[in-house]
Amino acid sequence: MLSLTVVTITFGVVFLAELPDKTALAGLMLGTRYRASYVFAGVAAAFAVHVALAVAAGSVLTLLPHRLVQAVVGVLFLAGAAMLLLKKGGDGDGDQPKDPSDQSFWKVSGAGFMLILVAEFGDLTQIMTANLAARYDSPLSVGLGAVLALWAVAGIGILGGRTLMRYVPLRLITKVAAGLMLALAGFSLYEAVTG
Repeated sequence: MLSLTVVTITFGVVFLAELPDKTALAGLMLGTRYRASYVFAGVAAAFAVHVALAVAAGSVLTLLPHRLVQAVVGVLFLAGAAMLLLKKGGDGDGDQPKDPSDQSFWKVSGAGFMLILVAEFGDLTQIMTANLAARYDSPLSVGLGAVLALWAVAGIGILGGRTLMRYVPLRLITKVAAGLMLALAGFSLYEAVTG
């Protein structure tokens, strides 16, 4: 069953966590070199694969005892918040593929797909999506919220990343995402203790 509340929570958490990520910057760089729609097609497909894997992993966690799952989810959210607050900035340029020799759809979208597929595997937002799937036991809602958030960040990165970063400091975005993760960790740990 689809829950708009879970979709909205997932969208907000994943969106804020993905904005300062290197893949948003990589999408921006690919978008400046190649046709934006081609880049987005590849990036969107890769994100859909990652969300499907994360939701499947999170759904398996729902088979475990509720208190144990909440404790694990709480600890993982705490770790995610720490990762956001402690990570050092990088330019992400080393993660970009070589320039395709032409602007064909398959070469450009394939380059975007492979870049995101490799760069995002086991990434913070994929782990967060699995946690949210375990927490809310609503795989469709979590999957929809996560994929929409990742696609929105990709679209922003590809089409207007430079403008956003001029007006919204990256540090602020990172702190807001970490704050949301700390709040979710608190709720999860509270539920683990109280049952």
